[in-house]
Amino acid sequence: MLPKGLFAAALVLSSLALPAGAQTLTDEEILQRFLIQREAYTAVRTGQGLTRGLTIVTVETPVTSATDSAEAETRGDATPAEESGAVVVAGTEPAQAEGTASLTEVAADAGAVVDATEVGRLPAELEVDVRISFDYDSASIKADQQPVLDQMCRVMKASDVQLFRIMGHTDSAGSDLYNENLSKLRAEEVKRRLVSDCGIEPTRLEAMGLGERFPKVTTDPAAAENRRVEFQALS
Repeated sequence: MLPKGLFAAALVLSSLALPAGAQTLTDEEILQRFLIQREAYTAVRTGQGLTRGLTIVTVETPVTSATDSAEAETRGDATPAEESGAVVVAGTEPAQAEGTASLTEVAADAGAVVDATEVGRLPAELEVDVRISFDYDSASIKADQQPVLDQMCRVMKASDVQLFRIMGHTDSAGSDLYNENLSKLRAEEVKRRLVSDCGIEPTRLEAMGLGERFPKVTTDPAAAENRRVEFQALS
């Protein structure tokens, strides 16, 4: 079991095939990466030790109305049927560029109300990707993805993390409000499955949607790789 402490462990659930050169991770390897990430998160908070490229970004999350949510549900995310996958290290991905998208642009639409939230961003070499498929035009996880969720269940139960934040991401297709809503719905569905199927206490999981703010592929905001759900372990 991991020792207690604060750390950020980026786990990305996306609807993609494995990238070229990706390395499959075992449960133990994921836990070992959590230790490294914990050290980085602690260093950022205390000012002592190696931060390993971890930065804290303040984002403004639009608070969508019931009308916005209903409208978003009538539109689709053009996500084709994709392969299921495994936990991988996305070492071939370029490092996340800070400030890729304006964090106030989305909120500026129609003068939306915003909530300010601090989000930890990790370099690509410290991320752990979990590839998973969602049903087309839906936040429902495909039935054949249970083995992927099972591995995440084992890893979470083997750790002493007190709070995971589950952050949904989308590509740039669709409106800002739609992307905000879809990313939140997918994050909430992952949380629901981990609670109902795995037995994780709901108090250990927090879901939020970040829409298209942090693309995985910064050179192509519409790339399929940008559709994902990311985990960070906060405490």
